[in-house]
Amino acid sequence: MNYIAAIGLEVHVQLKTRSKMFCACPNAYGAPPNTHTCPTCLGLPGALPAMNEEALRMTVLTGLMLDCDIADVSKFDRKNYFYPDLAKNYQISQYDAPLCTNGRVPLHDVAYPQDAQTAIATSGKTVNLVRIHLEEDVAKSFHFETTTGIDFNRAGTPLMEIVSQPEIASPDEAFAYLTSLKQILICGGISDADMEKGQLRCDCNVSVRAATQAELGAKVEIKNMNSISGVRRALRFEIERQIALLESGATIQQETRGWNDDAGETFLMRSKESAHDYRYFPDPDLLPIATHALLADVRARVPELPAAKRMRFVEQYGVSGYDAGVLTHDLAVAAYFERAAEHSPKPKSVANWILNDLQSALSAAGISVGDCPIPPEALEELVGLIDAGRISGKQAKEVFAEMFETSRPAGVIVKERGLEQVSDVAAIEALCDNAIAANPKPAADYRAGNAASLNFLTGQVMKLSKGKANPQIVTEILTRKLKE
Repeated sequence: MNYIAAIGLEVHVQLKTRSKMFCACPNAYGAPPNTHTCPTCLGLPGALPAMNEEALRMTVLTGLMLDCDIADVSKFDRKNYFYPDLAKNYQISQYDAPLCTNGRVPLHDVAYPQDAQTAIATSGKTVNLVRIHLEEDVAKSFHFETTTGIDFNRAGTPLMEIVSQPEIASPDEAFAYLTSLKQILICGGISDADMEKGQLRCDCNVSVRAATQAELGAKVEIKNMNSISGVRRALRFEIERQIALLESGATIQQETRGWNDDAGETFLMRSKESAHDYRYFPDPDLLPIATHALLADVRARVPELPAAKRMRFVEQYGVSGYDAGVLTHDLAVAAYFERAAEHSPKPKSVANWILNDLQSALSAAGISVGDCPIPPEALEELVGLIDAGRISGKQAKEVFAEMFETSRPAGVIVKERGLEQVSDVAAIEALCDNAIAANPKPAADYRAGNAASLNFLTGQVMKLSKGKANPQIVTEILTRKLKE
């Protein structure tokens, strides 16, 4: 029997604000445990929350970037449950009046895993959203051999939750969704979205049904995924597990499961709670939010989004759609390319050097483009030397390697090493005459129809010039002279 998977993702994003959501404590990663705390984020009696207006702006900005409907009026609610990382025994969140509803995340082909990019089921797919709401993060638990420690530095961090419709059809699409969403969040300055630091976390809701069944199957939630590749692996396992259960005649229960990446399997955590279990009610300490005062300011902050940047790169720089996707996949790489191509008559050549030689060198060195030893203007100079015929492509690779190692300009390296090509037509004509005179048989063979003899004669001219003659000009002159 054929089965269909339906996946919805709940993505939690820590916002890049200077302070926490409802107090003035610093919002900073890596401080010693329990040093960024105060009575409010520790939930002490009598402490009152005060809204972080920048967090509201960032959430509305995210909604605008994802084409959401922005609520005229929104409010905060109390979500009640007991857990060691929740000092107040309730979380300030949003229930029935979130800041943003609807919206969509476009999936781009380059966002898919590399091993899946040649077999994308629905190219250009868009995943619709249910809502985006704002809440406070909880503290972080550290489990030791016999005890558990709680670090309240994270408690109260502004946390945005982006909930998708169950329209994601495969683990590969889930990977592309998270990659595309992360790129948009970074583009807008909303979050650094570093999953290793917990700045972006994901809960996966997945169900499986027979292809002949219209209604969705029972939903299973996989909690607290902390890597995009881990989400892909977990979904693959869970879909196979549910199909095996259905094949055996068993019933799938709605439940919450965890993911053991070492074992490569999900495990039962608890039966799934429903909204009524949390006893939501409006937070009496916080007034409703009228968003019209935020919108004018926030609209001016909407950046050029990745999809628009890809389109512009194709039109402005003449690169292919795929190359534009790769160049814009990382904002730092896109910015590097634009600076390197700013005055170049052949920006596509600049793009080729970035996508091939530069990316390869950065990967081998284990560094990002932000730490690249070759400034964008220096790469533009190198490409300019090639386009002007002053050095060959082979020589350029040697120069590039030295530039990457020493950060010295291409022109200086070419001059010191005496690499500049001879492009003077009169000088090359004289060398061609010498080569033809010294090698009458290959010259006669070429005239008789042996095209390979031209390569031999070109090689002889290159030897006479000590490798400095422009090979393209050499070939053109030899071809002309041998036909005279």
